[in-house]
Amino acid sequence: MSQLIAILPQSFVHILDLTTNVTKLEVGPQTLALLNHEKLVVGPLPCIVVPPGHYCVIKNPVSKYVHGKLCDLRCGYLDVRFHEEPFPLYPGETLEGAPNFALSSADFSGAIKILPVVRANHAIRLKARLDHIDGKTERKAGDVWQLEGPLTYRPTPEVDILGITNPYIIKNGEALLLRALQATTDKDGKKRVTGEEWLVRNEGAYLPDVYSEVKEVRKACTLTPDTALHLAATQTLTDFRGIKRLAGEEWLITADDTESFIPEVGVKILETIKKTVLGSGQYCVVLDPIDQDGRNQMGTRELRKGISSFFLHPGETMEKGIQRAFILTQEDALVLTSTDEFEDEMFEDKPKRRPGDRWMITGPVEYIPPIEVNVTDQRTAIPLSKNEGVYIRDTQTGEVRSVMGSQSYMLTAYEVLWEKELPDMVDVLLQHGGGYGSGDIRKMAYFEQSIDPAILKGRDKTRVVSYRCPGNTAVQVYDYQKKKTRVIFGPDLVILGPHENFNTLSLSAGKPKQANALKTLCLMLGPDFITDILEVETSDHARLQVKVAFNNHFEVERGNVQSEEAIFNVPDFIGFACRQIGSRIRAQVAQIPFDAFHRHSAKIIRGAVLGYDKHDNLNKQHKFEANNLVITNIDIQSIEPVDIKMRDSLSKSVQMAIEISTKSVEASASHEAMRTEQVARGKLEQQKLLNEMESEKERTKLYELQAVTAAVESSGQAQAEAQARAEKMLIECQSEIDAARLKALAAEIEQMAELDAKRKLQASEVAYIKAQNDLEVFKHKKLTGIEISKFSSMVSVIGVDTITAVATAGPQSQVDLLRSLGMEGVLITDGRNPINLFTTAEGLTGGKK
Repeated sequence: MSQLIAILPQSFVHILDLTTNVTKLEVGPQTLALLNHEKLVVGPLPCIVVPPGHYCVIKNPVSKYVHGKLCDLRCGYLDVRFHEEPFPLYPGETLEGAPNFALSSADFSGAIKILPVVRANHAIRLKARLDHIDGKTERKAGDVWQLEGPLTYRPTPEVDILGITNPYIIKNGEALLLRALQATTDKDGKKRVTGEEWLVRNEGAYLPDVYSEVKEVRKACTLTPDTALHLAATQTLTDFRGIKRLAGEEWLITADDTESFIPEVGVKILETIKKTVLGSGQYCVVLDPIDQDGRNQMGTRELRKGISSFFLHPGETMEKGIQRAFILTQEDALVLTSTDEFEDEMFEDKPKRRPGDRWMITGPVEYIPPIEVNVTDQRTAIPLSKNEGVYIRDTQTGEVRSVMGSQSYMLTAYEVLWEKELPDMVDVLLQHGGGYGSGDIRKMAYFEQSIDPAILKGRDKTRVVSYRCPGNTAVQVYDYQKKKTRVIFGPDLVILGPHENFNTLSLSAGKPKQANALKTLCLMLGPDFITDILEVETSDHARLQVKVAFNNHFEVERGNVQSEEAIFNVPDFIGFACRQIGSRIRAQVAQIPFDAFHRHSAKIIRGAVLGYDKHDNLNKQHKFEANNLVITNIDIQSIEPVDIKMRDSLSKSVQMAIEISTKSVEASASHEAMRTEQVARGKLEQQKLLNEMESEKERTKLYELQAVTAAVESSGQAQAEAQARAEKMLIECQSEIDAARLKALAAEIEQMAELDAKRKLQASEVAYIKAQNDLEVFKHKKLTGIEISKFSSMVSVIGVDTITAVATAGPQSQVDLLRSLGMEGVLITDGRNPINLFTTAEGLTGGKK
């Protein structure tokens, strides 16, 4: 049974003949009946419609098609179709851009492409796929060229479109850097070799050709009077000033050469140089300055003074940057050293300076050193008060001396300040006033008055070392150069020479005494006392702890060198005295039993320490010949047994004696207190009786006054109550009359107010309704006028002919459609049913019924 296929207008199908294996094309409109040996391969599909301004590409086009015959396909070729009548695809042809068309989809919109429109200043870049002749030009496969707009390009099968080339806009102060991809001729007619670079500076749109590429857009560097550009040549060239530059050469351009600069090919901007400005009183030294030919004079130096300005050229550097001239006052000076031979114009006689000469200039002056001079040091006069000084060393002789105030001292050219080093312990002692030890040492109080606040933060080693020697003390100073000592007695100021140092004493301190517990610079001459705790043992082996304090002082003859040095013969006079006295006491107590020592301890200890004369009288003092230390008196502060049991029994006996004495005192005090209490109690009873008698007298007077007051109160109260009742009744009556009058008046006011409010409310309602009606009438009049005006304007604008054409457009278009199709129809009717002739055409064309 055959199959019927309805092929609509502008549609097509592909029918395969199974006997000949030839596919034929059938185009509608028609109704096709397939034979038994025919098969529908493709379709029905719509014909391809290319709108104006579009194109499509057909792959494998048919060379010459004969219906029902075997035709040749140009496989691998392309065919370009532009706007024309709708056309079908012949068997074997495909659409580029719509590979699924005729296979699984009827959509060919992806194959329809817009014709490339090249705007002005743009270009379309093309590449030849095949050898062909383009107008009068022969193109080889692989050739690339471009067409500049404005134009609309019609593609050909032999050419591929690479893309649209956009122009580069060269603005004012910009340039394009181009590079040749192969040997070519640029737009100015110059031949360029492969890899050559050049600049295009013409302002406007620029289209590079196919064999040149834009590497970058170079912008101009604006030069001001205060800036310059440091340039370097990367290849040999001739710059814009016509000067030949070798590869690697560096130079400088300023605003005097050009206002703006675009780097040329082969020129690299290394940096922007700012103008160096030297103000008044400023200078600089330029190393390796350039000569008139622009070449650096290596190894030379040039002095430039202000007021001036300049650019540092390549290779030039400033030594130490911009420096200020030395402004010297009367108290300032400069130490100078010559590095080369020259005439010194600072002085009237213009002396000749040789290399290595050293001299000094003093103010007031403003000084800029020449390039042959080095400023070794800048000095200021050192102000020294009366007790201040500095250590100075002569660099020529090596001699060190001290200069004391009061004066302002200026070092000479060959003098420098010398730092005096002291042992670390001496520095610590000076910061603590001359003594250093634990805080519970009593003798530390000697040194508080000698603390110098200026030395607490650290000692200036160039300043003369001074020490405030406390009163009644002595300080020994040793001169290592002269190998002599001197002793200073306080209160006085000790000033060390360059080669002198303090004799540091290490004294024993604490209870009992500990060696080297106190470091000090000064020796306490006394009178003073030393306290120590000794441990002794009696002949009956009772071990006791004795706390003694003995007065001491030094016997010294001031002015006698031997006597002054003798007091320092024993470095630790406290430990020496305690050891000597302790040995005497222990030797004496060892010969006496405990009972005798307990009763006569003071006499025994004083005798052991001070000794007796020929007449067995106690000596008044004991002198140590080793250092002239004199002991004048000794005080026994406490004696305690070392043994705990013995200490407890002795403590109990002392406690019992204290309790007995305390109880007797308490008994006598209690008796006296009882007697005093009885006397006080008798006086108190007597005073009570006197007070009660006076109280009864006052109570009698009170009763009399209360009776008089009660009589007055009773009469006055009755009179006041009668008068108050009368006034009350009068006020109540008057109040009731006033209240009635006010109520009547209030009622009248309320009625009048309510009446007036109703009258005004009615009037306002009437006026509102009237105004609302007037507004509604005015609104309808305005709307009616607007509609009339709108309709009149539309009719006048559209025109009568236009309205008529609009009304007849539908039926007329249907009639024209039927005429164009060339179809005829027969209408059969019985004449009883009305026929709508306006919709008949729609039914015949397959439209909506």
